[in-house]
Amino acid sequence: LSALFLAVPLGYEVLRFAGAVYLGWMAWQTLRPGARSPFEPTPMAAESDRRLFVMGVMTSILNPKVAIFYLSVLPQFIVPGRGSVLGQSLVFGMTQVLIGATVNLLVALCAAQIAVWFARNRFWLSVQRYVMGFVLGALALRLLVQPRHSA
Repeated sequence: LSALFLAVPLGYEVLRFAGAVYLGWMAWQTLRPGARSPFEPTPMAAESDRRLFVMGVMTSILNPKVAIFYLSVLPQFIVPGRGSVLGQSLVFGMTQVLIGATVNLLVALCAAQIAVWFARNRFWLSVQRYVMGFVLGALALRLLVQPRHSA
């Protein structure tokens, strides 16, 4: 992506502006009158364990952030002189999968309790919503006003 943005500087500017607009829209959706916190419990239709598992696996497989991470971050840690590049890639990849799976498992196990806590503490639902909205808005503004850095 860096090479592409260096070759086509307008592409970076368009992506930066689109990102700022999107963050601003999310901030507005969070702060607008009548908005609800994403942590507010809402009734949902029951789904089978199998369907939920398949949805989770498909979300992980189709997530472009994973591919971008593996292509942009992991290669800098691979040293060809220290053994098989494939072996190193697999070790780093499996380590990331193990850490990610552990974090996701903890989130899944704690999510219901967090939702119950927020349902009992409505004040903190509001605080969370406003903090999240202002952070999203600040990030959008920062993207809009940051100067272009040359490579």
